[in-house]
Order: sequence, then C-alpha cells, then structure tokens
Amino acid sequence: MEFPSNLRYTKDHEWILLEGNVATIGITEFAQHELGDIVYVDISSKGKALTAEEVFGTVEAVKTVSDLFLPASGTITEVNPALEANPELVNTDPYGEGWMVKLTVDNPADINNLMDAAAYGALVG
Repeated sequence: MEFPSNLRYTKDHEWILLEGNVATIGITEFAQHELGDIVYVDISSKGKALTAEEVFGTVEAVKTVSDLFLPASGTITEVNPALEANPELVNTDPYGEGWMVKLTVDNPADINNLMDAAAYGALVG
C-alpha cells in the first residue's frame, strides 16, 4: 500500500496535505481497502468551524458506514463535488481525485503532531 511522504496521517486513517493554511483531507488507501467498495460520501459540514477529531461526515460502503474525523481544527471551505456522482473515486484514487474536503486550518503547526508516512505505515502494519 502507498502512504505518500508529503502527507500527514491520523490514527483514524485520514490524511492531510497542508499548503499554507489550507489543507486537503481524505482517507488513506488502507482505510478505503478496509471499507471496500464505497457507494456514498455524506459531508454536510461545508462552512462549519470544527475542532480536531470532530466528525465532519460519513463514508458508506456496501457493508458499513464509517465516520470521518477531522485531523485539525478549522473551517471547511469546500467539499469535493466529484464524489456526489462518483464516490468510487475514494477507492480508485484516495490521494488524488478522491479527496474529501478542503479546510482553512486554525493553527498550521498542529499538523506537526500527526503521524508521518513511516509512523502511519507502522501503525497499519
């Protein structure tokens, strides 16, 4: 499995890419593999200010529904519009076209507290 080194990771299997104070967030290849075929992504938190580890949406697979947890505090400014018609993008391209939200981060330094690729790889084995 792939865990890009330019991303940071959470114990809940979300990834975050910080560019300035704007972060792109999605779920990892490991998470999408464990969930199976994703059939629906429900994110209704656009415009909301949330804290780290708060639920920002859900992802529905054939057999389960899983909460999505925010890796950092901030305001959700964008939801990936492509996921409404093509939720399977999370399976086929979890680090690219399958991203979920963009977040204006309250404190960019908080990202340093998350796992790097090596630590996340060790977590999931």
